[in-house]
Amino acid sequence: MRNKTISLDIIGQMCPACLLLALKEINRNKGLLRSGKANLIVKTDHRDATRTIPGAASAMGYAVSVAKKETHYEIKIEQKNEDENT
Repeated sequence: MRNKTISLDIIGQMCPACLLLALKEINRNKGLLRSGKANLIVKTDHRDATRTIPGAASAMGYAVSVAKKETHYEIKIEQKNEDENT
């Protein structure tokens, strides 16, 4: 079974709204995210969000990566691999 990808497009939003919207979506889908059945892709064009969202999600125990695209950033939030050393 393939993992579900949940998309959250917050392009045009400014912090702290970016962080609040992302946290709301993480909490809404925490069962799927924690079980590894889904990952969350947050699309943003606000550079500060590439620090605040990953920091908060990481502190909540998720694996986070940030990718720069042509017109925006994509922040991927998913279940942390138990083998990762942190």
